[in-house]
Amino acid sequence: MNKSKEEILNIAKEVVEKEATAVSNLTKYLDHSFAEVVELLFNNSGRLIITGIGKSAIIANKIVATLNSTGTHSVFMHAADAIHGDLGIISSQDIVMCVSKSGNTPEIKMLVPLIKRMGNPLIAMVSNANSFLAQNSNYIIRTTVESEACPNNLAPTSSTTTQLVMGDTLAIALLELRGFNRSDFAKLHPGGSLGKRLYVTVGDLVDKSNAPSVGSNETIQNTIFKISAGRLGATAVLDKNGKLQGIITDGDIRRMLEKGISASSHKASDIMSTNPKTIESSELAYKAFNIMEQNKITSVIVLEKGIYKGLVHIHDIIREGIV
Repeated sequence: MNKSKEEILNIAKEVVEKEATAVSNLTKYLDHSFAEVVELLFNNSGRLIITGIGKSAIIANKIVATLNSTGTHSVFMHAADAIHGDLGIISSQDIVMCVSKSGNTPEIKMLVPLIKRMGNPLIAMVSNANSFLAQNSNYIIRTTVESEACPNNLAPTSSTTTQLVMGDTLAIALLELRGFNRSDFAKLHPGGSLGKRLYVTVGDLVDKSNAPSVGSNETIQNTIFKISAGRLGATAVLDKNGKLQGIITDGDIRRMLEKGISASSHKASDIMSTNPKTIESSELAYKAFNIMEQNKITSVIVLEKGIYKGLVHIHDIIREGIV
């Protein structure tokens, strides 16, 4: 069936609106039962075992990943595999949560009595509050939807979106209770740009063996040699005691030449910028990147307790994979 671009866009907008409405309606199901579940999980010494079947199993997997990354130990157990031996995953200290729209699928109806027999608390994240799962669980988190975004009301769309959002809601509520902060997050996310933003410092990147500097009375010619040798596009200017006086970049050299200023009759202090951007070596490298972005520069002077230690270049940060 051929449809115009406008008709296609209308279909897309309708899906977004239906799912947005389904998510918005979740607020009326955030009741004392939800708060009790959060408190139960927060005070539990074991893990949260999350199970499901079909598309709900995929959502359960994502909820597990989010919870683990925010400090709540969780394990995924597929409902079909559970009744063929994977029930052994569950220990006596664990809590089980079953994610399901209908709460009446054959696998769920077979699994629930087995979990109850083991004595573990059972949480139902379910759309149908009158289902077998809901009626046989200790706690209920409702993810009720009036209909799917699918025009046939068949393909899991709105229902899986609400499950996903409710999983995020659980994770963030628990994160808040645990006081889980940026440092905790960094410990669990050491890989990738996100993790590196949270733990790689400027001191980790700066090459202290390549810390170009010149004296304030240095000739322009030798200053150019120093910038070229350092391959960082700049050099620090220090006084005779090693105290930072300023910075000279290759841009400063170009601007000097454009103005027709004689290199032979001037010294470093004549062309240096006297208010260079600096950062302590203990600061995060991502902060250095932000300084560069905000000031449209490519390098920042690195200090260690006020002492010049070198330059960190934007290429160092990019090479490390922080951005």
